[in-house]
Formats: sequence, C-alpha cells, structure tokens
Amino acid sequence: MSAISSIPNLGPATEAAFIRAGITTAEDLRALGADAAYARLLENGERPHFIGYYVLHMALQGRPWNDCKGPEKARLRAGFDALKAGGFDKGRAELESFMDRIGLIRGPSD
Repeated sequence: MSAISSIPNLGPATEAAFIRAGITTAEDLRALGADAAYARLLENGERPHFIGYYVLHMALQGRPWNDCKGPEKARLRAGFDALKAGGFDKGRAELESFMDRIGLIRGPSD
C-alpha cells in the first residue's frame, strides 16, 4: 500500500487530513475518488477550500495542480459548491455566497 503523499501534488498535511478522515492509503483514496474523499474530509471537520478540491481532482488524474482552467475549473467549482451546500461549514458558505453575489470571489479567470 502506498502513502497518500506518494501522489504528486498531495503533501504531508493533506495526507494527515485524509488519515484523520479514515483514508489511509493512496489506493483507498483513488478507489473513493475525489468527490467522495473530499466529502469525507468535510465530514471530519476540514474547512472547505476550492483550491484543495481541484488540486485533489488534478492529482488523482496525474495532472499538475495548475492545469485546471476554463470550463473544467467552472465545472469543478459547481461540484465544490454542491458539496459545501451539503451543510458543511454553513456560516462560511453563506458568507462566500454573499461575496460571490457582490462580485468579490469569482473573477474572469476563475
């Protein structure tokens, strides 16, 4: 079994968070997939963060973290927002929703 940090783009801090959430190997992480694994992080108290979400997607595809752009990034943002809407960190989600409505979060490059 391989360490989660053996996956490019996922370091020791990410590995520790996954271990706290009960995901202990790279094989377990790959088997769960990015969305289910990220949901497990949120269920275990990790704060939602869009960059971490899309980095995880890129890592499991074997791609550089900064390869996420354009329509793909928009699709992943929608998936991230849907996960957050599941009730994780509700106060922060409401704040981010408000900031988005007034134009403070998403820009033309997002």
